[in-house]
Amino acid sequence: MAIKNIFAEVQAVKRGIENLTIEQFKSEREQNPDLLLLDIREIQERVDLGTIPGALHAPRGMLEFWADPASVYFRDWFREDRRTVLFCAAGGRSALAVKALRDMGFKDVAHLEVGFDGWREGGEVVEDVGATSRWIRRESG
Repeated sequence: MAIKNIFAEVQAVKRGIENLTIEQFKSEREQNPDLLLLDIREIQERVDLGTIPGALHAPRGMLEFWADPASVYFRDWFREDRRTVLFCAAGGRSALAVKALRDMGFKDVAHLEVGFDGWREGGEVVEDVGATSRWIRRESG
């Protein structure tokens, strides 16, 4: 069996989920103060690049464990009926994560299609996570 092309898989998944533009997301957020915004990138991405203000961190590798009320890792900000919007860097991981949450039974979940990169490149406000994080930035080299 040939290995699936992940980029084709992401595009297929996107056809079956809700993909939000920046403007759609901003409008929803204004109208729904209970909206749960999740940054599913790795911690180092958040520290190095920042995040969308108000986003909680739920790393992709722990998402399903944090979302499952039966899990010892459960985070109580996950609710089946709560509008949840996810983002990653460019929209690939978050598309797959939306599908995973929908498969778990979450009904009102979407993702920011352009991801954090699109948010930042669009000139939107970015929270400097590195300024308050206990994690540190390391110079590459």
